[in-house]
Amino acid sequence: MEDFMVLKDIKKTYWWKDMEPVYALRGVSLTINDWDFTAIMWPSWCWKSTLMNIVGLLDVPSSWQYLLRGKEVKNLSNDEQALIRRNNIWFIFQWYNLLKRLSAREQVALPLTYMWISSFKAKERCYAALETVWLKWREKALPNQLSWGQQQRVCIARALVTNAGLILADEPTGALDSKTWEELMELFRKLNSEQKKTILLITHDAHVASYAQKTFHMKDGVFEKEEINRI
Repeated sequence: MEDFMVLKDIKKTYWWKDMEPVYALRGVSLTINDWDFTAIMWPSWCWKSTLMNIVGLLDVPSSWQYLLRGKEVKNLSNDEQALIRRNNIWFIFQWYNLLKRLSAREQVALPLTYMWISSFKAKERCYAALETVWLKWREKALPNQLSWGQQQRVCIARALVTNAGLILADEPTGALDSKTWEELMELFRKLNSEQKKTILLITHDAHVASYAQKTFHMKDGVFEKEEINRI
């Protein structure tokens, strides 16, 4: 397996007028291989989304080296980075950001409108993605007709339909009850093992992190330890 992503000595400092600088990231190094399922555990008050946004090319570090598929990201233009985000990376958040008037199938189809895919192929992909997350039978349901767990699965199906190689999940279980988050984490594990999706999960919950192959523990802007999880 090749390296999907290599971060080296990532630092992020926030400067505000008349205030001391805030050192959010103090030198983070991380290698993610193809088909890895990796969790990063943070205290709930940490700058957890800062690293996620940097990995997803939505934010720029203060100091960095970031190789994605062997290419140095900071040498790429904004348009090239946007193309990488569209074709390789998908975000899944704690809150679902679904549009109130669109059905589950229409929500899943949204990313394909920017990818020049025929309507027949798009419909085929949507059904396959919904079937993977056990929601094909709810394809016509609106968000208010779906449980929170089902809404989160729609978001995952939206990631699958793009064939994104890397799924970035930022506290995806935060709004779910214990039974539902266990089902969701089993789904992530299935996507990793059967569909070979590379997953980077950020959480403050040790039980959620235990579903990943390995966990990095972060404190004060650096990784303080790494552990291999029993799968």
